[in-house]
Amino acid sequence: MRAVFSVLGLLVVVAIVGLLARKQLGAMAPRAAPPPVAAPGSVAPPTGTPQQQVQQVQQAVQGAMQQARPVDDTK
Repeated sequence: MRAVFSVLGLLVVVAIVGLLARKQLGAMAPRAAPPPVAAPGSVAPPTGTPQQQVQQVQQAVQGAMQQARPVDDTK
């Protein structure tokens, strides 16, 4: 009798895991991506040749490094 309950319990667990896995895989289904919208204050994605893209990223990083950090006076 105990073996029957063990097998039934195991089948219930396998069924629950299967349903959760199917739900997760369904959520990962490829969908049409909306066109990217730049947030205010963000940098547009690099365009052009790879060399130009590298230069654009370097310029963006340099610009970010040049900005002053806010000072926290509460310490």
